[in-house]
Amino acid sequence: MNDRRIAELAQELFNAMQTRSTVSPITEREQDFSIEDAYKVSLAFLQKRLDTGERVVGKKIGLTSKVVQDMLGVHQPDFGFLTESMMYQSGDEIPFDKELIQAKSEGEIAFILDKDLNGPGVTAADVLAASAAVAPCFEIVDSRISDWKIKIQDTVADNASCGIFVIGDKVSPDNIDFENCKMTIKNRGEVIAEGVGSAALGSPLNCVAWLANTLGEYGISLNKGDIILSGSLAAMIPCQNDDDMVMEIDGIGRASYKFIAD
Repeated sequence: MNDRRIAELAQELFNAMQTRSTVSPITEREQDFSIEDAYKVSLAFLQKRLDTGERVVGKKIGLTSKVVQDMLGVHQPDFGFLTESMMYQSGDEIPFDKELIQAKSEGEIAFILDKDLNGPGVTAADVLAASAAVAPCFEIVDSRISDWKIKIQDTVADNASCGIFVIGDKVSPDNIDFENCKMTIKNRGEVIAEGVGSAALGSPLNCVAWLANTLGEYGISLNKGDIILSGSLAAMIPCQNDDDMVMEIDGIGRASYKFIAD
C-alpha cells in the first residue's frame, strides 16, 4: 500500500474518533491490506493525535485472552498506544457520550515500568524486574470500525481499538501470583464477570514480554515510566451509559468508574 493511501486511512480514523462516528471495515475496501500496512496506518493515526498536543504515556496489548479472540473472531494479539487524554483515575466519573462510540469494558492488570524493555529476547522475568508497580485497570475499548466487524488488520489500524482506561492504586509487583490471581467485576453491585491471570497468554507477564518483543521488530521500545496494559482477564462487557463498575483483583487491589451524562 502506498504512503498516500496510508495517510488517507489514518485521516479517516482520526476524523471518526473526533466525530464519534464509525467507518466501514478497511479489509472490505482494501484487497491487499496487510498487518504491516495496518501498523503503518496506526502510527500515522497516532501522529495525528500527537500533532494536536496529546502525549504518549504507554502501550497496550490486546486480544490476549481466548474468550475475547473468540468474541471478535480475531486469533492473535495486537498492540496500540496510550495517550494522556485516554487516562482516568479510579473513582472518576466519565462522560459517556463525549468519550465513547460502541464501547466495551475489560478488566486487566497494568504494569508501570521503571526500566526500558527492548525486544527481542525479553522474558517474563525481565518484565517483573523492570516493573516498579502494578495496578488494577479497566480498559474501555472502542472501535471506529462499524459494528465491530473487524479482522486483525482493522483493529491494528484503529490503534488496537483503544478507547480510554481507568487505573487504580499502584502496588509493588513483588509476591503477586500473576497466574492465579482472581479478578471480579461488579456493575451496580452485581457480579458480571470473573477471570484469572492465566487467561492472558498464561500470565500477564508473558503478555508484556510479547509486547516488548513485537514492538522491538518495529524499532519501538517499552520505556521507563510507561503504563503497559497487559490484556483482558475475562470476556469484554458491552458498556451502557449508566454503568457503575468496580473491579477487584486478589493481591493487587481495586479500580472503579461511573458513567455520567455529559
